[in-house]
Amino acid sequence: MERFVPFSQDVTGAGTAGAPCPAGAVPASSAAPAAASAAPVPAQAPALASNGLLSQLSGQPRVREFLARAVSSGRVGQAYLFLGAPGSGKLDAAWAFAQAVLCDEGGCGVCDTCRRVAHRTHPDVHCLAPESATGYLVSQIRDLLDDVALAPVRARGKVYLIESCDLLHDSAANALLKTLEEPPEHVVFVLLGTSADVILPTIVSRCQQVPFRVVPPEEAARAVMRRTGVDEASCRMAVSVAGSPERAVSFLKSAERREARRSVVRALDALPLADEADILTFAREITEAVKAPLAEVKAAQQAELEQSADYLSRGAVKQLEDRNKRELTARERSGIMEILAAARSLLRDVLMELQDPAYAPVNADVAEVVGRLAERVSVTGAACALDAVAACEQRVRKNVTPQLALEVMLFDLRKALCR
Repeated sequence: MERFVPFSQDVTGAGTAGAPCPAGAVPASSAAPAAASAAPVPAQAPALASNGLLSQLSGQPRVREFLARAVSSGRVGQAYLFLGAPGSGKLDAAWAFAQAVLCDEGGCGVCDTCRRVAHRTHPDVHCLAPESATGYLVSQIRDLLDDVALAPVRARGKVYLIESCDLLHDSAANALLKTLEEPPEHVVFVLLGTSADVILPTIVSRCQQVPFRVVPPEEAARAVMRRTGVDEASCRMAVSVAGSPERAVSFLKSAERREARRSVVRALDALPLADEADILTFAREITEAVKAPLAEVKAAQQAELEQSADYLSRGAVKQLEDRNKRELTARERSGIMEILAAARSLLRDVLMELQDPAYAPVNADVAEVVGRLAERVSVTGAACALDAVAACEQRVRKNVTPQLALEVMLFDLRKALCR
């Protein structure tokens, strides 16, 4: 186990926010007088390791510099609130920040800690998402607080990423408040939401707010091109499917995720002439394609479990097993949402082509599929097809079994695409 080193206190006070940050601006780390033991904040953002996740946040330069300064100056706060629209890269930034916080070199990108965080298998980084249709369960937060009290497994501290914190309702939020106000020195919380206006004020007041801007698709595609060298058309498609430049880069690097997208394209192309057995087969094939990238994650989890079993108690091992199961479920749900984004992107191309024959489809690599679907469907049918995808996304968020949700969607899509 790595040597335990407590995190330094932030200049604004442990776990509390400074003055509210104006819209579109990142809070400056020099907003309050520096503590006597804290090092001065550098005027320039520190140089970032090219392999580190922070350096890859090209779409959010102000956020990247703010987080890099916090790490390099030893002034990492203990509660942050990342605010921005879907697709602005908040979750990618949260994982990048976690890597920089836990790495002894501030996110070198090559050490064991950095590799584990990059693969999202580090036992000291916990990512939570709501487990009920209406939001977080109180039991989720209680389990989190029980884990907070435990020492780190491998790193010098622990990081908790809490997605959709606007779904922390009163009972769950109240369970978290005390720990947010006085967290252990070795713990950092990063909460993710869309707007401070829809988050409980008591949560907002205990966090440093970090706003994210919306990255235009063209700018995002150019950022992906610079990092991958892939042609612009493929980068546009990847951004449309993955939702942010960082996830688009990883999408283009993953043969399994690209194959999952192709399975969706094949299913949509064949749907107008498909029978019930075909549709059930399509849903099964898509589900299997989504699960394919999880094999590597399972292997990494098993290796970690075997290494940890020698020095963890039986109860701690059980907690680690439960966390691994939750992570696999969350990753499968994320994969399903990605292929639904691929379906939505393709159907949007169909709708746009119906309205403007000169439209250049985002999914240029399957332009012939877009054309065939556009010949069969009306504008109303294409709009209904997009509604069917949105309904499937809602079912997945409400924890409907992914394959069942896909089956229902494909039946609805067949009906819509024949209009």
